[in-house]
Amino acid sequence: MTDNSVLLEKRGQAFWITINRPDKRNALNAGVIAGIARGYREAHDDKDVRVIVLTGAGDKAFCAGADLQNSGAAFSMDFSRPNVDYADLLRLSQNATKPAIARVGGVCMAGGMGLLCMTDMAVAGEQVIFGLPEVKVGVFPMQVLSLLQSIAPARLINEWALTGEPFDAKTAQAAGLLNYVVPAAELDAKVDWLIGRIVDKSPTAIRRGKYAMRAIASMSFDESIAYTESQIALLAMTEDAKEGLKAFGEKRKPTWTGR
Repeated sequence: MTDNSVLLEKRGQAFWITINRPDKRNALNAGVIAGIARGYREAHDDKDVRVIVLTGAGDKAFCAGADLQNSGAAFSMDFSRPNVDYADLLRLSQNATKPAIARVGGVCMAGGMGLLCMTDMAVAGEQVIFGLPEVKVGVFPMQVLSLLQSIAPARLINEWALTGEPFDAKTAQAAGLLNYVVPAAELDAKVDWLIGRIVDKSPTAIRRGKYAMRAIASMSFDESIAYTESQIALLAMTEDAKEGLKAFGEKRKPTWTGR
């Protein structure tokens, strides 16, 4: 039986990953987590794909977190395994070398906040509500915090996680969770605009740049500056860098090969 809980679709140079459980507020289960991971891998295997878009079907929810209709399954663990699938998905996203955009058209809660944080950029409708309500059901946003702590201010994270109370899109944007907040009717146009600002740039520069950004995240300044000065030297030797400089001198648009 085919699992349609996640839809994968290539639209031009963008690879769309859509959680397809609108009747369940696009809640996370094993099929959804596996489907998103599969989408990330397929996007990276396709050399023509330049950007990933992660979203939820319908206009009610981006992702409401774990599917609590079967709470035993939602929080069941195989304690012989040192890792869990949701954590592995977050790891996969952080090691990705193609940029990802979250298109947030509806409620974004709990584990959905982790999906939001695992992308590089995010656009949300102005009506969207966010939150970390785990304490209301006796758990805590443990894995989400691994990404959230490097994005939002600590005082706000403390409030969100310890009270479990929701907050609006303007608050999310002010905290650094969102790049843009737009009226719901303008959401797709804004996502398309952002895609367009990525796909005309050098895929080599973006790929190597994301790799470097990930590498220096936990480095000291001295470690980071030494690493990045070697990385810029390597990047300058790529075909895209040579083409970019040549095109600039010739006052024309570059033709990227991704090499």
